[in-house]
Amino acid sequence: MRILLLGYGKMGQLIDKLATEDGHTIVGKIHIDNRDELKSITRNEADVAIDFSQPSAAVENIKWCIDQGIPVAVGTTGWLEQKEAVDNYCLKNHGTYLYASNFSIGVNLFFKLNEQLAKLMNSQEQYAVTSKEIHHTQKLDSPSGTSITIAEGIINNLGRKTKWVNNESDKAEELEIISERIDPTPGTHQVTYSSTVDSIDITHTAHSREGFARGAIAVAQWLTHQKGVKQMSDFIDQ
Repeated sequence: MRILLLGYGKMGQLIDKLATEDGHTIVGKIHIDNRDELKSITRNEADVAIDFSQPSAAVENIKWCIDQGIPVAVGTTGWLEQKEAVDNYCLKNHGTYLYASNFSIGVNLFFKLNEQLAKLMNSQEQYAVTSKEIHHTQKLDSPSGTSITIAEGIINNLGRKTKWVNNESDKAEELEIISERIDPTPGTHQVTYSSTVDSIDITHTAHSREGFARGAIAVAQWLTHQKGVKQMSDFIDQ
């Protein structure tokens, strides 16, 4: 597989290392200082792109890939207010892309567990629910895209919560997300249901970034045979 990397920070570098070890070829490593190199890359040179860039660059990167006919797996967060427009652009131009707040297989299984637990707790109004995340201090967005996905999974299945807030809250309809930034934590997410008599916790703890990187590579390979706007659930449920 010939991979174009859009963004070459810690995740891009790790994907480069692991993909190369697995026998894939990196055809480009695009970052803020060499974006002009994109002009020389075509569909004939890249089978797929993986984007771990910056929120300010993600939309432009995705549209460029769609215009070139290159499927793209996007792990950059912080741009989702434009996602509906990007989805429409992809469909209109017969492109292929998948956005995921987290490419870790374990996290995506956690998403499903979180949704199922929220359904079970919907009738148990004695339980208050909160969400917490811990990431390294270089994590730019707060809450993380993963935390937002977790919050949406709760809100969509727990009738008493209608919105999330990134702070403590005493409003019954608000789901509070507490965000902490502590080095060198790769990422921990916890959902807690508490009553006066007991508590129920589900937690996902990443031991390193490798799970995110390997998930992105696996999704990218799958995406080369897909068409349209895809989700991680499409990949997980295949």
